[in-house]
Amino acid sequence: MHVLSHWAQRALLALALAVSVFLPQASPAEAADIYSVIYSDVSSYNGDAGEADWITRAILYASGVYGVDPILIASVMETESHFQFDVGSSAGAIGLMQLMPDTADSLGVNPYDALDNVLGGTLYLRNQLDAFSGWGEYAVNDAVAAYNAGPNAVVTYGGVPPYAETENYVASVSDAYQKMLAWVQY
Repeated sequence: MHVLSHWAQRALLALALAVSVFLPQASPAEAADIYSVIYSDVSSYNGDAGEADWITRAILYASGVYGVDPILIASVMETESHFQFDVGSSAGAIGLMQLMPDTADSLGVNPYDALDNVLGGTLYLRNQLDAFSGWGEYAVNDAVAAYNAGPNAVVTYGGVPPYAETENYVASVSDAYQKMLAWVQY
């Protein structure tokens, strides 16, 4: 059952990517720049215009510092906290990127400081992207799963672990990514 769940998840994500090719895409006249796309997504969850601007700029800054796709950062943050500053989890995760205290310590960031939280979460995501970069066409999914469940779980299962929470997490990040990507003009 665990193997089926693992492969079923991979098949579902591959299908979602394939289907997205046939979804209506923005025409060049309707496409938006990356700031506007991320800001629009942030502001749909966080209605404070000043906070939405700050969060968008922090995402773009962290993207530049660590070389991580800003849409991926925004997709993880949307899934983690819905762009809310003071969100915590029952497991002890903190802030916009939902950093665990031990993870934040290992990264040398203060998870209660908003910019440190975004930078730390992006660095942790960068570390996972690097760790799983040679894992084939699902490497980004595996890195996103590692952000949620930890890299050891991904290594143990050879990909997205068969935990419902992690499978749903990877699907949510993928959905958020596809939604924003459809409106970006590169």
